Amino acid sequence: MAPSSKTFSRDDVAKHNKPDDLWCIIDSVVYDLTDFADSHPGSAVVLWAVAGKDATEQFYGLHRQEVLAKYKRLAVGSIAGEKPQILALAPGTYSTVPYAENSSVQKLPSPYYNATHHAFRNALREFVDTELMPESVALESMGERPDDEMYLKMGKFNLIACRLGPGDHLKGLTLPGGVKPEEFDYFHELIAHEEMCRLGIYNFAEGLSSGMVIGLPPVIKFGPKWMQEKIVPPILRGEKKICLAISDPGAGSDVSNISCVAEKTPDGKFFIVNGVKKWITNGTFCDYFTTAVRTGAKGMGGISVLLIERSEGVSTKIIKTSGTTSAGTAYVMFENVKVPVENLIGGENKGFAVVMANFNHERWGMAVGCARAARLVTEECFKWACQRKVFGKPLVEQPVIRFKLGQMISDVEAIQAYCESITYQMTKMSFKDQNLLLAGPIALLKYRATRMSYNVSDNAVQIFGGRALTRSGMGRVIEQFQRTNKFGAILGGAEEVMADLGVRQALKFFPKNARL
Repeated sequence: MAPSSKTFSRDDVAKHNKPDDLWCIIDSVVYDLTDFADSHPGSAVVLWAVAGKDATEQFYGLHRQEVLAKYKRLAVGSIAGEKPQILALAPGTYSTVPYAENSSVQKLPSPYYNATHHAFRNALREFVDTELMPESVALESMGERPDDEMYLKMGKFNLIACRLGPGDHLKGLTLPGGVKPEEFDYFHELIAHEEMCRLGIYNFAEGLSSGMVIGLPPVIKFGPKWMQEKIVPPILRGEKKICLAISDPGAGSDVSNISCVAEKTPDGKFFIVNGVKKWITNGTFCDYFTTAVRTGAKGMGGISVLLIERSEGVSTKIIKTSGTTSAGTAYVMFENVKVPVENLIGGENKGFAVVMANFNHERWGMAVGCARAARLVTEECFKWACQRKVFGKPLVEQPVIRFKLGQMISDVEAIQAYCESITYQMTKMSFKDQNLLLAGPIALLKYRATRMSYNVSDNAVQIFGGRALTRSGMGRVIEQFQRTNKFGAILGGAEEVMADLGVRQALKFFPKNARL
């Protein structure tokens, strides 16, 4: 919107058509670019070509809407009798582009979502758009992690707690949208993950407590009472941070072969931990590490899980992964770290079951994130195909582009339905039954979701062309997605491992008397 109430005719604007007196019109708003022209990133020459003219089509062929918001100070008025024709979404609102939102948001019937889910999503949409989105692009581009103030805001809003799903940790909290703790279910959590993924910036979004999402559940579900009372509350408030430290550099997905060792002191009161962990999300700025260590013989029977506080002997280094360093992905070193035996989670040499139980929830959350991120990419492509003109007509008029969009939309909707089906099953099962019955289905869901992400990314790059290879501008969301979508195919269990696990779990229930 123009900051001035002044109005002009198009003839008035046409008089300002020189390098030293340069006005133009963008969607009925008049901009004075005279003093800005020399600092225009694309050269003043580009602006000279539209001096005194309507530059709406040229602008939207090169820039995103956010540029207008950034330079709103240059607006000097509007064209008399005209109104903006291009939809600018206000913070907290929903896209009207087909398939850009969950079908329940676009007012289609759903058996899964009720009024509390919609109220919850409305509250989160507003919070993410106003409190997290504005700084996210700039911080991501600089490789900066989310600051402590953002964590405190999320803690005060109780978003951190909501990302852990239903449970006793929600008791006494005021949840977004007025949802009561006893009403909160896995669909509310699904919504929390979806709204965070709308940031469209993988590494920065990962920096916003993704380590906590996988690092705190073992403490809540298997940790002793003192941990529930001392460790959990400040993390939920955003005052402290925690991550999950499972992967050894030499073991990767083969968790049973980790080599980070924890040996008991002669008095039996402490473990001395020595070893390293790699690819630990949020590790560079966390206060606690939920850590898989070897306390016994080789194999899964000798694994324990310890809560290790950042202290003497604990050090971390940033790992420069695809994308930026905003997620704080770390190489973690434990050198003669003294850890009280009371910090055991789940019992000595009983850690493998803790790790495996935690994987199911992690993998489900990753699949939800894949679906929402791919939906955002699909929306970007749909918009671009309709506004980009090639050979005198919109790109979307090319049959091959419509085919690609059709592939993307159907892939996203299929995974969304898959996610919601399994989420519904989760709402009807105990944690124990989820681990027994859904480990295989969730592994296959994650496999299918990350394959879908790869295909969506590939089509998106082809639709955006060179802009999909440029980190800023029109294609920045696509470029970022094509650079980071493979994270999901590796983290939490590689695709090949997921497909194999899904079949192996099914074989456990395969009837011995089944024949063709």
